[in-house]
Amino acid sequence: MDLVKKRAPDFWLLLPTIALTGLGVVMVYSASSIVAHDRFGDSAFFFKRQVLWVLLGAAAAMIAQRIHYERLSSLTPLIVLGALIMLTLVLLPGIGRVAGGARRWLSIGPASFQPAEAAKLAMVMYMARFLTVRAAGTQAFRRAVLPPVLLAGIMFTLILLQPDMGSAILVGLVMITMLFVGGARLTHLFGLGVASAPFLAGAILGEEYRRRRILAFLDPWADPQGAGFHIIQSLLALGSGGLFGVGLGGSRQKYFYLPERHTDFIFSILGEELGLIGTVSVLLLFGLVAYRGFRIARSAPTRYAGLLAAGLTAMIVSQAVINIGVAIGMLPITGVPLPFLSFGGSSLIFTMIAVGILLNISEYTNFNKGGHGS
Repeated sequence: MDLVKKRAPDFWLLLPTIALTGLGVVMVYSASSIVAHDRFGDSAFFFKRQVLWVLLGAAAAMIAQRIHYERLSSLTPLIVLGALIMLTLVLLPGIGRVAGGARRWLSIGPASFQPAEAAKLAMVMYMARFLTVRAAGTQAFRRAVLPPVLLAGIMFTLILLQPDMGSAILVGLVMITMLFVGGARLTHLFGLGVASAPFLAGAILGEEYRRRRILAFLDPWADPQGAGFHIIQSLLALGSGGLFGVGLGGSRQKYFYLPERHTDFIFSILGEELGLIGTVSVLLLFGLVAYRGFRIARSAPTRYAGLLAAGLTAMIVSQAVINIGVAIGMLPITGVPLPFLSFGGSSLIFTMIAVGILLNISEYTNFNKGGHGS
C-alpha cells in the first residue's frame, strides 16, 4: 500500500464545504435566536452549540483526512458491527434518549448523538468493500446483491423502530446507488425495487402520522392547521424572500410560525432572508460538492477508492436533495437535516468525516488520467 501523498487535498471540494458550513453557522443563529431566547433566555444558545459542533467536525475531518483510505477497508467489519450495536442500544429504555416522540439519541455524559448517522457512513464503507471483492454485475443475485440487502434491511428496520423514516430511506438509497455504481445488473435492481415496494409502502402507511404526511404532501391546504402546516409555512417563507430576500435576520417565519426552523427547514429561512440569490448559491455549492466528489471517484487509483468516494458523495448529495425537496414541497416531510447547514452535531460531524475521507482519496488521484489504476 502506497502511503506517499501524491498531491494536495482537493481545494475545490474543500471550498464549498467551508462555505456551506460557515453559512450554516450564520443561518442557525439567525433562525434560532428567537426560539433560543424564549426557551433558554439566551438568543445564542443554539449558535454556541453549533460552533462547538463545527470545531469538533473540523477536527474529525482532519483526522479522517490523515488516515489512508485503504486502512478503512480493514476497519469496516468493526465499524459496521459498532453501528449495529448502537442502533440496537438506542432502542433500549434507559439507554436511548427520547425527544420529540422518537428514541434516536445515545447520550455520553452531557453529549448525545444519533447512531443512524453512523449507520449511513458504515453502509457506504461496507458497500465499497463488498463491491470491491464481489463484482455485482457478474455474479448471481444470492452472492452479488443479497448480502448488502440483508444488512440494509436490518439497519432499515432498526432505524425505523426509533422511528426515523428519513434516515432509514437514506440507508436503502445509499445501498441501491452503490449497487448501481458497482455494476449490478439492472434486472437485479429492478427485482429489488419490486420486492421492496410493498415493505416500504407498509412502513409508510402503517403509521397514522406518516399517512397524514403523504396526504399533506399531495394537498397541504386540505389541512392547513394540521399536517399541511409545515409545508405551507415553508412555502410562505420561500415566497416571501423574492429575489434578494428580506435581509439577514429579518425572517418573520422564525417567529414561531415555521416549525423546525433551524433544523429541517433551515433552507426555508435562508430563502426568506437571502432570497433566490441565496438559495441558488446553496444549490451551486452542493453542485460543486457533487461534481468534485464524483470526479474524485472517477479518477481514484483503485476500485475500492472509487466506490468509497462515489458512495460518500451520494450520501451527502442525496440527503441535501431530500431536505431541499421537502422545503420546496416536492417531497413529503422526512425529518432529514440539510448537510453542513442544519443545527445538530451528529449529522455535521459524520458529514465532515465523509468529506475528510474524500479529501484523503483526492490526494492519490490524477485528474489528468483515468482512475482505477490506469
